[in-house]
Amino acid sequence: MTSTMHVAVTVNGRRHQAEVEPRRLLVHLLREDFGLTGTHVGCDSSTCGACTILVDGRSAKSCTMLAVQADGREITTIEGMEQGTTLHPLQQAFTDQHGLQCGFCTPGMIMQASWLLGENADPSDDQIRHGIAGNLCRCTGYVNIVKAIDQAAGELRAQAVAPLAAETA
Repeated sequence: MTSTMHVAVTVNGRRHQAEVEPRRLLVHLLREDFGLTGTHVGCDSSTCGACTILVDGRSAKSCTMLAVQADGREITTIEGMEQGTTLHPLQQAFTDQHGLQCGFCTPGMIMQASWLLGENADPSDDQIRHGIAGNLCRCTGYVNIVKAIDQAAGELRAQAVAPLAAETA
């Protein structure tokens, strides 16, 4: 007889509950139980970063995190990045700068970049490369990924300043 545990998480602003085996990985809960298939399983060992999500605002690799470890926590997946019908600046920048080819790594790369830009709003190219070092892309040379993150950083900084400028006008 397999025992289960109750898990309650908030994913992309929506409360979810499930009964899970204690050994169930968070990535499988997200993909199979909640239907959020943007989080990819690439290696099952946290090497590639395709499964990267945000847990309580911090970068986490969901292929090595148990679902029970997420109980009571706030999770953001690639599906939660969209702002209504508008792409998040990171998503748009990856398109604009051709920062993706096959797209398999892209959701995890964007989630890692989101965390990075939350920590450092104006990173240098070297800081970007260091910040995404745990996420592998097998198709690109990372040049356009770095350009995309830099573009998004600039757009996010401009958005943060725009409301202040409007208030003083």
